[in-house]
Amino acid sequence: MYSVLTKHQYYKSDSKPIPVVIIGNGPSGICLSYLLSGYIPYVSRDSVHPHPILQRKLQELPEVSILDQDLQYLSEGLEGRSHSPVALLFDTLLRPDTDFGGTADSVLSWWHEANRTIPHLVLGKNPPGGAWHFIEGSMITLSQGEWMGLPDFQLKDWMRKKRRGLRNNRATAKDIAQYYQHYVAKKGLQKNFICGTVVTSVQKVSQDVISNNTQQDPQGNGDSLWDFPEINKENNQVANGSLFQVDGFIKTIMGDQTPFSIYAENVVLATGTYDSPSWLGVNGEDLPYVHHKLSTLEEAVKNKTVDMTSDPILIVGAGLTAADAVLFAHHCSIPVIHVFRRRVSDPGLIFNQLPKMMYPEYHKVHQMMTEQSAVCSGPYECYISLPEHHVMSFTEDKKCIFQDNKGHQKVHNISMAFVLIGSNPNLSFLPNHGLNLAMDNMQPVNPKRNPIDVDPFTYECIQEKGLYAVGPLAGDNFVRFVQGGALAVASSLLKKDNRKPP
Repeated sequence: MYSVLTKHQYYKSDSKPIPVVIIGNGPSGICLSYLLSGYIPYVSRDSVHPHPILQRKLQELPEVSILDQDLQYLSEGLEGRSHSPVALLFDTLLRPDTDFGGTADSVLSWWHEANRTIPHLVLGKNPPGGAWHFIEGSMITLSQGEWMGLPDFQLKDWMRKKRRGLRNNRATAKDIAQYYQHYVAKKGLQKNFICGTVVTSVQKVSQDVISNNTQQDPQGNGDSLWDFPEINKENNQVANGSLFQVDGFIKTIMGDQTPFSIYAENVVLATGTYDSPSWLGVNGEDLPYVHHKLSTLEEAVKNKTVDMTSDPILIVGAGLTAADAVLFAHHCSIPVIHVFRRRVSDPGLIFNQLPKMMYPEYHKVHQMMTEQSAVCSGPYECYISLPEHHVMSFTEDKKCIFQDNKGHQKVHNISMAFVLIGSNPNLSFLPNHGLNLAMDNMQPVNPKRNPIDVDPFTYECIQEKGLYAVGPLAGDNFVRFVQGGALAVASSLLKKDNRKPP
């Protein structure tokens, strides 16, 4: 009997631990749930992969599922837009020649093998799809629509049934969020998903602690923040008997919070990075008119807090979220001051890396940034670009002080400020906020600069066995590549499991 959360009462897990708990129900968590639900990928008979070396390897064990093969061997020599070898492998099996403009079908066929199901729970704050439900629905995805799809049910097939089309081969955020919800229902995964859950603590406990139904301080005297004094590492039987205790609460429709506590043999971190927006760290940034989420701008326009007669809003940042904010404000005729630290010609600027034909709206923002500076008026009304400027501070009377690259300062009146410079994962539920799991354990986990240190072929955390990290936490920042992390984790868990393939 596996532990089950209820919506009506506090649950303390005292039955058999759950083999796997996945924290996060975005694309990574959904894909992993599909693989752990007994859906096993095999190479289709008579399929020919356009990569000749990979094709030769795939022919060596045609009757063995991809999950049961050596992922390191299969992924050797593959190149692409990800640094993860398994991400490249799974992507090229699902979309064999997509980077070269090809439309070859996946070489995988999927078989449901009920005997290989690993019981698991997927905990998420939102409906299946995670942060996609927080993104303004009309926003267009950066990635091509076909790259947003999950295994064995292409996005274009769902769009066709909805009688919807892709714009420049891209979908809206609303389409993606609905597709992920539909995917979970279509594949029969709902029983694994518990939405409206907030995880507040994940800690390692020994079987003795569980038997005594007590909790220990995860920051005890052990060598690791995850260790406990009562666990003797030299006694493998005891050490291997340790489990993860996952605590949190479920938010009900009525707004109540029902606490839960469950035990798991393995925990997978799939929370993404949307939870904690980055701050500039300047004076006045905590004033009520300074915000860090694009959704706040949408609400302000909807509530008529700002309009075309207001003082300009300030948008800080030169990434895609800041560009989305510029486009939204421009569409609503809201005056904008746009400040960013880089030169508009900086090759590291994302706009200089995107094909103009595929991303016309972002090319338009780049044009605005280039042509409409404070010293050079251009064709775009109600917009001023301030490249190579830093925000120095915000004042209580809604003024922002800037400094340019020559040290000159200037002051602008603004109505609202939106600091859109990226986000970081919220790992407050882990000991020491997960700091000891990162590549550099002296710095916070960051998807681009300091991801969690994982084995590249299992995605198991180097510093903590039984704990896995996928998606942006492990450095995979695009949906098409996060699925490789799910493949690696599922392969690892199936090999740990006693139920071997026939």
